Amino acid sequence: MSDMKTAILDAAERRIQAGGFGGFSFREIAEDVGIKSSSVHYHFPTKEDLAAEVVRRWTDRTSGNIDREFAKDPNAKRVWAKALRGTAFSKAHMCPCTILGASSQDLPKAVAAEVKRFFKMCQDKMVAQGMSADDASEFLSTIIGALVVANALRDSGEYDRATTTFRVGEKTAA
Repeated sequence: MSDMKTAILDAAERRIQAGGFGGFSFREIAEDVGIKSSSVHYHFPTKEDLAAEVVRRWTDRTSGNIDREFAKDPNAKRVWAKALRGTAFSKAHMCPCTILGASSQDLPKAVAAEVKRFFKMCQDKMVAQGMSADDASEFLSTIIGALVVANALRDSGEYDRATTTFRVGEKTAA
């Protein structure tokens, strides 16, 4: 992937994390990256294409991170809670899939499909890591909900309070 395409994706990811699908335009992405809007269109013909690629990249990156962490720590709930904690304490405070998931019924088809793929990937990995389908669904709802509440209250510590039970025995300091 070219450096420019990566820069465009990075800028779009930040804007989606802050304002969802409606929270960015090609003009704003171009300004963020220091190029003309037509250059954004060169890499991503439509806003739908760009947002779908942002979500696809996030899903693939998250999947890889979870696999690497699970190889080091077999406690799936601790691994997942810790992974989303990183998002809660990041500059953006939110996972773009969480932001988009709340409005997925109104998203363009390709973007909604990628958001669905993210949440399905999470559930499938949780089940593969030993959780029942019901437990995976409940746990995913808990950690995603904790992320939303922490963001809404503008208090990342709220995520820790909601997930302390799952993060017991965490190998790295908070």
